Amino acid sequence: MNVFLGLLMIPVVFVIMEGVAWFLHKYVMHGFLWVLHEDHHRPTKSKLQKNDLYGLFFAILSILLILLGTLNGFNALFYLGWGITSYGIGYLLFHDIMFHRRIKSIRWRPQTPYFQRIIRAHATHHQKSTAHSGVAFGFLYASKKYNQG
Repeated sequence: MNVFLGLLMIPVVFVIMEGVAWFLHKYVMHGFLWVLHEDHHRPTKSKLQKNDLYGLFFAILSILLILLGTLNGFNALFYLGWGITSYGIGYLLFHDIMFHRRIKSIRWRPQTPYFQRIIRAHATHHQKSTAHSGVAFGFLYASKKYNQG
């Protein structure tokens, strides 16, 4: 695969992954696999949650895609894997570290309007969402209705 097209594919996959994550969050996590997501919506003292299996699934998928793409001459699978990985890094930084503070020693609370909007949207999601209904299913994008004021 042409390296330029491959490198262009990474941010495209990143953006597409927000749509994939929204869909999976709304229809799978808050649907038939609520049993794996439920512990994420209630207080727990455990460092690990059943919900973490979703991240593990995408990490394994990314690793396999990168490996298969590498073994086949750095084809599209390689770049697809890196696009999914880059989204996973963004998800980890925002959702797990910044919002849920799963690493207590990191106290990063950005003040930009973008971050304030996605923080507000995710807080609303946790306040108003149940097993089969809810709001604000995105992770790295939130509509402007979550702007302050």
